Parts: sequence; structure tokens; C-alpha cells
Amino acid sequence: MLVDVHCHLYFPQFEKDFEEVIKRAESVGLVSIINAGTDHDSNVTVLGLSKKYKIINATLGLYPTEALEISDEELDKELDFIKSHKDNIVGIGEVGLDFQLTTEPEQREKQIKVFKKLITELKPLNKTFVIHSRKAEKQCIEILEELEVKKVNFHCFSGNFKLAKRIEQNNWTMSIPANIGKSEHFQGIVKQTSINNLLTETDSPFLSPVGEERSEPSFVKQTIKKIAEIKDMDVKEVTNNIFLNYQKSFS
Repeated sequence: MLVDVHCHLYFPQFEKDFEEVIKRAESVGLVSIINAGTDHDSNVTVLGLSKKYKIINATLGLYPTEALEISDEELDKELDFIKSHKDNIVGIGEVGLDFQLTTEPEQREKQIKVFKKLITELKPLNKTFVIHSRKAEKQCIEILEELEVKKVNFHCFSGNFKLAKRIEQNNWTMSIPANIGKSEHFQGIVKQTSINNLLTETDSPFLSPVGEERSEPSFVKQTIKKIAEIKDMDVKEVTNNIFLNYQKSFS
């Protein structure tokens, strides 16, 4: 009962062997792959794939840097699009802030404005928000707390341990990518965070556990083993806990 709660299977890296990628995921025990949209085109694509493949679920969102390009009219249209498909998705994402790619104050303010509008408009759908928070972890947490969002998953959380503890105290989750084996940061997050606040993801095709190789959902199996090792737990116990967390967040 493995889950990959965040990936991008519509990227060109999967064009040649998409079916094989899905088969490998199923063969190692995955029961759900959440395909995250980042703009209108990818939102349409992930919806289509979720209808075609039983194992694939969709989240619809707007990547932080997309907020810099979108007009108010386009944003309203995308919000209407997401609302109209509320029964076909398991979450909202990915959305959030990226202050690594965006350094100008006025651009950051635009991101914040769009992020807050996304939350305000879509919170009534009662879906989990999947958060991108690179170099803006504190700001994302503060906004989510201010707007009293209850269902939150921080994807690939790269903030410090103090902020990670704040996420845990809010009863939100953090999803751990497949490159945990070579990341002291993610190992530290797992060590200090309750198993009840952890999920597994791959961010495929990125963050591979093997050099520059493409990542894919089947690699979640390695993540589970590493979490079990760090927490001195049985692999089956970790698998069951992660699946329960998934059900609470995305079912």
C-alpha cells in the first residue's frame, strides 16, 4: 500500500516509457500516484490521466512563478476551472511561494497576493493544499496559519527543523522525496518528525536517489526503507502509517 503523493508524470522525460513507469509502480506495491498540476495546460493533462489510469489521482494548482505571469482575469478563470473539477481531484497544488527563483520585492508580493487568493477561494472545497515553499517556508506557514487552513501537505520541505516542528504542531504533513538517502536534511526531518506527519513522494522526474537519473514513482519503496531505518521501525509498520496519513490527507 505505497503512495507517491507528488510527481509530474506529464513531463517529457516520461514520453517514451510512460506505461512501463506505471507498471513498475504497481509491481512494487503503489496504490496511488498523485500527479500535480502547475498551470492550466498541466491541470488539464493531470485530469485526463487520472481518468485514464486508476492508480493516478490529480491535484490542480498554480506554480508560484506562474503567478508572476497570470492576469487577474486568467487567475479567475483558473479558479473557476479548479472549482468545476472539485469532484475529480484529491487536492490543490502545487501552490505556494518560491523566493529562490523570485528575488524582487514586487514580484514576491505578487506571489503572496495570488497565493492568498488561491487559498481564500479554494479553501471551501475542503481539499488538502500541497505547498511549494522554497526559501519561503516561514512566509508560507504564516499565511496558512493566518487563513486558518487545516489540511496542508508541504512537498519537499527544505526549511529548518524549528519550522518543521511548527508544521507538525499544526497537524500538517511533510512529504519526503526519494533522494532522502543522499540528503542529510530530509533524514533529519524524518528523525525529528512524528511518523503521523510524514508522507512519501518522488517529485518525479526530479530528485532521483540515483545520480542524475530520472526519478519515478516506484522509487517510493526506497524511501519507505530509509524512513524505517531512521526511525528504527518495521518496513510494514512505516508503510501502514504512511498509508493512513495519505487517507487522512487525500481520501
